[in-house]
Amino acid sequence: MKTKLLVIFLLSFIGIAQAENAGIISGKIINKTTKQPIPYASIVIKDGEKIINGIVADDKGEFLIKNLELKKYTLEVEFIGYKKYTTSFELSTAQKNSKIEVSLDEDITELQSVDIVKEHSLIEQKTDRKIINVGKDLLSAGATAAEIMNNIPSVSVDPQTNAVSLRGNSNVRVFVDGKPTTVDAAQLLQQIPSTSIKQIELITNPSAKYNPEGMSGIINIVLNKNAKIGFNGSVNSGVTFGDTPKTNSSFDMNYRNGKVNFYGNYGLTTGKHNNYGHVKTLDSNLNLENTQNFEFTNDNTAHLAKIGLDFYLNDTNTISVYTTQNISDDKGKSQTNVDYTNSSPSIFQLIDSKNDNYTQTYNLDYKKKFKKEGHTLEFEGNYSNNDNTENSIYNDPKTNDVNNKGENVLLNLDYTNPLTETIKLEAGLETRIENTKNNFLVDGAYNSNFNYERHIYSAYTTISKQWKKWNAQVGARFEKYTADALFKKINEADGTFNDDLFTVYPSGFLNYAPNDNDSFNLSVSKRVDRPSIDQVNPIREWSTPLIDSEGNPELLPQFTNSVELNYTRKTKIGSITSGVFYRQINDEISRTLSSEPNSEKQILSYANLGDNNAFGVELSGNLDFTKWYTANISFDLYNKKTKGYVEIASGELEYVEVNVTTFNTRMSNTFKASKNLRFQLTGMYRGEDLNLQFLRKPMWKIDLGSSLTILKGSATVTARVSDVFNTMHYGFEATRPKTQTGEFHWESQTAYVGFNYRFGTGKNKAINRKERDKNETQKSGGF
Repeated sequence: MKTKLLVIFLLSFIGIAQAENAGIISGKIINKTTKQPIPYASIVIKDGEKIINGIVADDKGEFLIKNLELKKYTLEVEFIGYKKYTTSFELSTAQKNSKIEVSLDEDITELQSVDIVKEHSLIEQKTDRKIINVGKDLLSAGATAAEIMNNIPSVSVDPQTNAVSLRGNSNVRVFVDGKPTTVDAAQLLQQIPSTSIKQIELITNPSAKYNPEGMSGIINIVLNKNAKIGFNGSVNSGVTFGDTPKTNSSFDMNYRNGKVNFYGNYGLTTGKHNNYGHVKTLDSNLNLENTQNFEFTNDNTAHLAKIGLDFYLNDTNTISVYTTQNISDDKGKSQTNVDYTNSSPSIFQLIDSKNDNYTQTYNLDYKKKFKKEGHTLEFEGNYSNNDNTENSIYNDPKTNDVNNKGENVLLNLDYTNPLTETIKLEAGLETRIENTKNNFLVDGAYNSNFNYERHIYSAYTTISKQWKKWNAQVGARFEKYTADALFKKINEADGTFNDDLFTVYPSGFLNYAPNDNDSFNLSVSKRVDRPSIDQVNPIREWSTPLIDSEGNPELLPQFTNSVELNYTRKTKIGSITSGVFYRQINDEISRTLSSEPNSEKQILSYANLGDNNAFGVELSGNLDFTKWYTANISFDLYNKKTKGYVEIASGELEYVEVNVTTFNTRMSNTFKASKNLRFQLTGMYRGEDLNLQFLRKPMWKIDLGSSLTILKGSATVTARVSDVFNTMHYGFEATRPKTQTGEFHWESQTAYVGFNYRFGTGKNKAINRKERDKNETQKSGGF
């Protein structure tokens, strides 16, 4: 008992001693002109450049900060629409309490305390990637990530399937916040609201530090995150008018006080989408000619939420956690009519489908900074799962039920050490475990299932050197890859697939900057495209009376050796980047179309079609021609030579070679009519493309838009008309294995109206969380 009393006495004594040596700062914040209190202003206490504490004033404009050491401090106060206030004060044994009245001057021109969305999207060329900062011109381009992607240089999205391609190749990986996802890229792009996107990164030649998957590289979608001191946020809402209205809304907020930053955003997209098209087919073997007419309607609702917390333990240790939750509900109706030119009876198919998808991601990150600048150790764990159910009811009558479940575990450890002022070492370990299970039922009875699991264990090291005007980096990634698949189908023997590979992926970068205005970048790398679950899954993906789409479990990985050279020139009116690239591809994975024996039915699948080459040139610029006229211009031209064996009309395989040059261009013009009013004119052209079986016809469109800044700069109204002349549609021709022509149309001509409102105060103090998320080689001897 005496011991307990002694402990209580000592603790009380220590607390009293600490209180006696601690000071208090308090005060009130008012409008200098009206003398009225200003609630919720941001207050920061600094010791030199180090932030000691930060709070937000209450609803009466008053604040109180306790337990400050007795020394000299700097006080900073900020609030939207007011000039920043800075003063100093000192706490001592003689004066432990200080009271300040802060009078803020109004400043209607300075709005640095909020994140204002740029009037036009800026394109930045980095050493190993291109960054597109999403501005209001892209925000008004559509409701989802898929519609934004179609307005980005070098990227194309198929309007019917949402398949993504980069530099004319669909073997590209789509990441969200630097992480792979269990959701198929085509589906993912429809679920992410455009207003939830901060920027999009095109990493065409990543270093050994990054995942080597994706022949064309990586497209990384960076979602909004705020880390300003105090309470800050923004609200976005928009409506797209086509055949039917579609809504696109999001809310973004953060609250930071002292060592904790809490942030979150929520996005919602809803709407009904209509598509239609036709395919004409001539089957010379069966002497049949038919026309398939398609009508598709999809009513989609998608929710995307991201919530996170950064905890700044001290100046050298930070822990961060976040979760992303994605829920979508898609109700569809498709109608197919097959009409024949001879006396064969017509075929009619009607499908009502319902698709529910729920994806969760949980992330933990710990970063340790050592005494030496740039010396860090970082651990990251990421877990995601996906649950997708689809129910389709046919007019046969027949029902199909498909359930897809996927899990993805990612663990990595990154170490960075600047050995000297000009030499930097990087090394790391990574483990990825992916598991997918698919079940297929027909009329409620079991038909088949497919289980697919792969493990990837990686280690990498890079070393970089800087001397004078030169930078160089070399590295290698070592990967052990195993894959196991099991396919079971009623009344059929089990199908199995196994793969076991060890591969080294080297990379190198060389940068030369002769002056501040010119920069040359050379990069080389080896990459891989491992078949995705959709490409290997033999369970039927979708079906019409004459076409079934399914995967090929026998697909092999595709390897690519890539070389790229870029030149960036800064001028008085902006920057211009030009580049050339070359790719040598082994066992290229391509879409194929084959015929079922003695049937009109065709199978749309995938196959390795041989070794191919591709090269191209790109040109892009951000140019301010005058004070009232700016433009983003991009141009790319690439040539590819494709060869392989494909099926012809007789059913036999034929060796085919094709050589095609494709040209694409985009130009976005912004005209500043006044301080707050902008007009935009955007045009794009996508040239024809050719592979072993299909010729895709060219397409083009022109968009018009405007934006008006209101409420002293804290809000913006945007309006846009897409595809003014209604020229955008997909057309194709084919001769193998059957002669076919067709085209598909969607709601390309639309009108959009959007509103964005920003509120809050505070400087941005976001931590440099996970440099790998940025896919950018850092300084200190790197790039």
